[in-house]
Amino acid sequence: MTAPTVPTVQTAPSLRSPRSAGSPGPAGSPGSTGSAGSPGPAGSPDSSRSSRSGDSRPGSPDLLRSVFRQHAAGVAVITARDGARPVGFTATSLNSVSADPPLLSFTIGTGASSWPGVRDSEYLGVHILGEHQRELAGLFARSGADRFGEATGWEPGPHGVPVLDGVLAWLACRVVARVPAGEHRVIIAEAVAGDPAGEGRPLLYHQGRFNALRD
Repeated sequence: MTAPTVPTVQTAPSLRSPRSAGSPGPAGSPGSTGSAGSPGPAGSPDSSRSSRSGDSRPGSPDLLRSVFRQHAAGVAVITARDGARPVGFTATSLNSVSADPPLLSFTIGTGASSWPGVRDSEYLGVHILGEHQRELAGLFARSGADRFGEATGWEPGPHGVPVLDGVLAWLACRVVARVPAGEHRVIIAEAVAGDPAGEGRPLLYHQGRFNALRD
């Protein structure tokens, strides 16, 4: 996906559902049980909501990026084949979607060098990186890097997907959907094989840097 000078990783924001229609509003709002226009007591949800509203910023790409810099995420590498050539990229947008069937999702920009391989492949590799793999995460996030050069240990796995050495866990997945989302695509894939038994602690991405998990 898109990668900055600080290695870019693909991230996808989670969206919260708005209040459902017909649910009670704050005191003084239509449908509330409080008296019209009466403020809530100090420290009540109403007063907190009013204070937070005064500190808020309008929605924008910069706001979204700033908020997600506060979100610590696990680090994955997605692999595929572009013809006979292996391709891959670092992603922090990996999510579990469903246990039955076993579905996951991640995002990728359509301008990414790996996009043609992801777009055309029926099967993909998904790898969970350990804290000992910061250099690998940076390599797969760096534009123009030789991601499958001599420094990268890998071998063909189920359905021919490139499987990286030394990861905490990996899956071979069958793509079931590619959903447009702005200049990105949300890839939904079903796990068909894998190995969860790697050793080590997970690598995290936070505030634009790769970090180790601290107890």
